[in-house]
Amino acid sequence: MKKENNKMSLFSTFFKIGMFTFGGGYAMISFMQKEVVDNKKWISEEDMSDMIVISESTPGPISVNVATFVGYKVAGVLGSFAATLGLIVPSFLKIVLLAQVLDKLQGNEIFQNAFFGIRAAVIALILKTFLNMLKNAPKNGFSITIMISTFIAALLFGIDAIYLIICAALFGILHSYIFLRKEKK
Repeated sequence: MKKENNKMSLFSTFFKIGMFTFGGGYAMISFMQKEVVDNKKWISEEDMSDMIVISESTPGPISVNVATFVGYKVAGVLGSFAATLGLIVPSFLKIVLLAQVLDKLQGNEIFQNAFFGIRAAVIALILKTFLNMLKNAPKNGFSITIMISTFIAALLFGIDAIYLIICAALFGILHSYIFLRKEKK
């Protein structure tokens, strides 16, 4: 693809993702992966996993952060702007339209049932994202211990995600330092 066409293609791809995805950032990730890794082949699965991890640990919605990273990787600063704009414009339009009719639809049984179905589908999409990330994650004793410990800390003790990410990063640095030090001896 020519460099000048990347920005328009980024905008239209992320516009489509933003337009046809419900359920927030985590639900969008599986659509993004299908489009940018499988269909467009702009980035590798490993790059996508790295972008998800970085996006989770930086401020802002995960889907917007991933779009920004993908756009930058494909077409630089203007590509990141195009991808991000493409993703947020449909959400903005949906919110404006929904705000206009929300009061009228609040008690509507069909509307309520539709959102019940959407919530169920979102859970499946989040699970698919988890399984994709798990497939690409390192599988050794250390990483599995970090994964299980983080899950237990979040589920049972309600520890905030940012603290868990910081602790996992520190443990990773410490583990690498100890491991590399033993290798040098």
